[in-house]
This record gives sequence, C-alpha cells and structure tokens, in this order.
Amino acid sequence: MRSLKLSKAFTLIEPGPVVLVTTHDGKQNNIMTLSWTMVMDFTPKFAITTGPWNYSFRALKKTRECVIAIPTVDMLDKVVGIGTCSGADTDKFTRFGLTPVPGRAVKAPLIQECLANIECRVIDIVKKHDIVVLEAVAAYVDTSRKEKRTVHAVGDGTFIVDGRTLDRRKLMSSKLPAGV
Repeated sequence: MRSLKLSKAFTLIEPGPVVLVTTHDGKQNNIMTLSWTMVMDFTPKFAITTGPWNYSFRALKKTRECVIAIPTVDMLDKVVGIGTCSGADTDKFTRFGLTPVPGRAVKAPLIQECLANIECRVIDIVKKHDIVVLEAVAAYVDTSRKEKRTVHAVGDGTFIVDGRTLDRRKLMSSKLPAGV
C-alpha cells in the first residue's frame, strides 16, 4: 500500500448520493447541492453538513425546515451548476429549468424533476461540526421515472454512478426492520 495525504482521505469514504436541498426564507425559494449526507438509523432521521458559508443555511436556520430532493444521473450538470453558484444572486429554479412543487408539510418546495423528495424539519444543529440533524415529515418518490440511478461525489470533481443492485435481503433479514 502507498501512503495517501490525509487531506485526501475524505475521497475514500463516500457518504451517500448527491442531493439537492431546498429552502424557502419567507420570500424566495433556493436550492443548494450537498454531497455530505447521512442516514441516522432506520427512523426517518438524516444529517447534512452545511453552515454559514452556504447562502441557504440562513433560511434553513431561520425556518428550521427544508426538502432533500434526490436527483438522478441525467441531472448531473444541473446539480453541479446549482452547487457552483449562489442563491444570493441567482434564482436557481429558473436558471436550471427546475419546477418547484409546494410541500405539504413544509414551505420549502419539492423539485418535480427529482426521483424523490423528503420534507424535513430541523431537530438539531451541531455547530462544532456543522451538522444539521433532520427529521423527515413526508416523503415522495416518482415511480414512473425511467432514470433511477443516483450519483455519488468522490470529492475531487469526479462522480460515481449507481450500478447494478445486489440483493442480499435474505441474508440480512434478521437485521432489517419490518416492511423495508
């Protein structure tokens, strides 16, 4: 094995698919791209890493709600574009041709073009580590969508696309909650 610079160690562990997080600050909608997300357990709790450097964070902190929208590989260029401009001076829904759909439980919009959307409320903000803990209050999936492959950020400007599914449910049945 070769040594790897510790500053690049994060590229070895990929936390989950790249997501779009929407917020509504009382006046306008915004979207931010995040690649650092985490499922907390089998309950509908998630964590995202963000902070004051992201324009959306102000709305997230103020309203304590958001939507996690899950894009697919066919949306990658839009996802990267959203992540490389600021909502301070850009209407990202308009610029990237995305459709905001009113949420049922939160004011932040769903994104119609995404495979899935999860409406969330903030239940904790761990300032020391810039972690926002969310609890899902509603979730939706577009079962008619043909493209279902998500993308995963390596952290160096490259992405990995979901591949084939390997089914080991039978082997893991004693550890899976009912209905999963």
